Amino acid sequence: MLGNASYPTYQAFLALGIAALITIVLMPLWIKILKYESIGQQVRADGPKRHLVKQGTPTMGGVVILIAIVLTCLIMAKHTTEMLLVLIATVATGVLGLIDDLTSVTHGRSLGLTPHAKMFGLTLICIIFCLGAVNFCGVPAEVRFPGGFAIDLSVLSTTFDVAGTPFTVPWLFVVFTWLLIAGFSNAVNLTDGLDGLAGGTSMIALLIMAAIAFLCGDSNLAIFGAAAAGGCLGFLWFNCYPASIFMGDTGSLALGTGFACMGIVTNTEVSSLIIGGLFIVEALSVMIQVVSYHFTKKRVFLMAPIHHHFEQKGWAETKVVIRFWIVAAAFGALGLALFFQLG
Repeated sequence: MLGNASYPTYQAFLALGIAALITIVLMPLWIKILKYESIGQQVRADGPKRHLVKQGTPTMGGVVILIAIVLTCLIMAKHTTEMLLVLIATVATGVLGLIDDLTSVTHGRSLGLTPHAKMFGLTLICIIFCLGAVNFCGVPAEVRFPGGFAIDLSVLSTTFDVAGTPFTVPWLFVVFTWLLIAGFSNAVNLTDGLDGLAGGTSMIALLIMAAIAFLCGDSNLAIFGAAAAGGCLGFLWFNCYPASIFMGDTGSLALGTGFACMGIVTNTEVSSLIIGGLFIVEALSVMIQVVSYHFTKKRVFLMAPIHHHFEQKGWAETKVVIRFWIVAAAFGALGLALFFQLG
């Protein structure tokens, strides 16, 4: 482990810088490889017409983000069970996203894996993560709210004897974990629709989760969060408008999972719902649009997710992105305030 153990904040900031530097150094080579192999983004046909110029832009930039996160954590952090569990879940979801991206490229369409196949992979990752967090990290199967109120999700649990060691399966907490991880991974994926949008908002959310992990006394998990934010920071150098590369599902699914897993391990799930509020708004806009059109044949938004609605209203892409960064920061500040309220 690199860094001064007496100054954990120094380690977190250094992790952010190292991850950003790794991303900035490796990304140009990755872009050249993708261009050589003609691996580019497939733009949705029903999207904004101005996005058609993005057709063929290299994608799967999330591969470099994940490499930066892994290398930084290996260099900077102690390999604690909590940090490794979050890192493994993040990388596993990234691999699932990579398969999705490759499927999209090889079939020449904007959609990759079928929804059922993607959800099956996410569900498997969520279950393994949840059982590992409860049985090996001591994460309580509960959800804490302001005022000291908590909902116990261990009431329907089954305990098995595995080689003389009790192994608990808290069924309600497994479902809750699945909702949180699958929800955020898909929400960040939906947010990834404009140059710099998912990268910037994810960086903000992960930085705040890193601060929360540090305040919870887990400096190694804070290093993970800082490394993930640093990967996003380095990625933004190439993803700012007009983007030279997109993160793809490889990056968006992984970043959403990493964010949610940090909330679960630190037992700050409620705060994470506020911190990631922008992602939830993006996901809700799609659900509202689908339900409204299904029952009334009318659309609530000009286009969903909601960032496209503002594009259709005439906002420049950069204006939408910067304003959404501001909203993400506001949600983050509220979530951090709620964390202090939870005590």
